[in-house]
Amino acid sequence: MNNIIEGKTMAEYFVKRPLKRPPIHPGEILREDVLKNLGLSVSEAARRLGVSRQQLHRVLACTHPITTEMALRIGKFAGNGPGIWLRMQQAYDLWHAEHRMADELSKIESLTSDCCNT
Repeated sequence: MNNIIEGKTMAEYFVKRPLKRPPIHPGEILREDVLKNLGLSVSEAARRLGVSRQQLHRVLACTHPITTEMALRIGKFAGNGPGIWLRMQQAYDLWHAEHRMADELSKIESLTSDCCNT
């Protein structure tokens, strides 16, 4: 997938490796990279996104996830589409769930039959 920013094409690369550190919450990226570089306040960004200041603040504070609807708004606003924001949120959620459930998951036996290995 390619993203176009100011007439330039930027390729999106997918890294598949286990992370030893947690992925960054997409709200932190939105706060530190997008809004800071644009010089926008939370209130102004919320107005442009069509959400409440409180709703955006919760995402920026990394206490609430990027929902599908929020990803659509941010993707339109940033010009890079909703997919990247959803994938960042999914990576964040998955990493934390795997670590939180490590003991429980270690007790589940994996299937070894050919029925599911296609």
